[in-house]
Amino acid sequence: MVGRVVEIASEGCYLARYRGFMTVAKGGVEQGRVPLEDIGVLLCNAHGLTYSNNLLTELARRGVAVVLCGDNYLPVAWLWPLDGHHVQALRMRRQLEAAKPLGKRLWQAIVRAKIGQQAQVLELLDAPADDVRALMRRVKSGDPDNVEAQAARRYWPRLFGADFRRARFGPAPNALLNYGYTVLRSAAARAVTSAGLHPSLGVHHHNRANPMVLVDDLMEPFRPLVDYAVVDLVRAGQTEVTAEVKQTLVDVLHLDMATERGTTPLQTCVRRAAQSLAQSYEDGRPALVFPGPPLVDGLEAAS
Repeated sequence: MVGRVVEIASEGCYLARYRGFMTVAKGGVEQGRVPLEDIGVLLCNAHGLTYSNNLLTELARRGVAVVLCGDNYLPVAWLWPLDGHHVQALRMRRQLEAAKPLGKRLWQAIVRAKIGQQAQVLELLDAPADDVRALMRRVKSGDPDNVEAQAARRYWPRLFGADFRRARFGPAPNALLNYGYTVLRSAAARAVTSAGLHPSLGVHHHNRANPMVLVDDLMEPFRPLVDYAVVDLVRAGQTEVTAEVKQTLVDVLHLDMATERGTTPLQTCVRRAAQSLAQSYEDGRPALVFPGPPLVDGLEAAS
């Protein structure tokens, strides 16, 4: 089941489990409840939150991604279930033992997919895209020429202007991008563990301070969909992370994508990508599955 993204943004709440529900209370008074079976991601984005152990263990058992957010809507911690898949140990061993050539070819496929989506977003925005799309053919195994960065230098100014700099603590609309990426990262984290993979063993990224490098690798081709939603919000005059803006960015996970199996929500596409990555490690050859272009009607509906 895909599950909903549930955010707790009100300070001083107590989260607990009551039968089949997660309850939210404040000052001893229940404010609401959500069926546990409906929760896919729990974003904890407020000060003074407390949790019952029964709730956290049940969420972990169900494979729910519980994300603790810090300043500027950035994730600082994540509850990772120890048993995410019935062949988890085997898949993690294959992942750890993967040959370097396989990792380079996987990264090549990820970068190509990301650049392809960037070009598609530019086309949807009636911005020049041919030169960005052409860069896909120049991505070699492992991307030694850093074509990913070359594409970014063309891509970002066409979205937000020549003066824009993507920085996590930068001025607007960086906070909107942060929030959208946090939602996407949560979905990718859940997909990675559900596939039986270890999030700290990246395909390309290697950072001792980041225990979720594989999650960050996997979500790269899906980032442009968040970018598109943020551009649409900015054009509508929305530059602050309000409740309405948050809902729009959460809705990105439900955008319809074109796939070989027909129209598929983005969140399901992320899960399929993680499963195909796990299978690539098992088989020893790259066979990543990423979606085609987003469907315009779906993007407009979410915006």
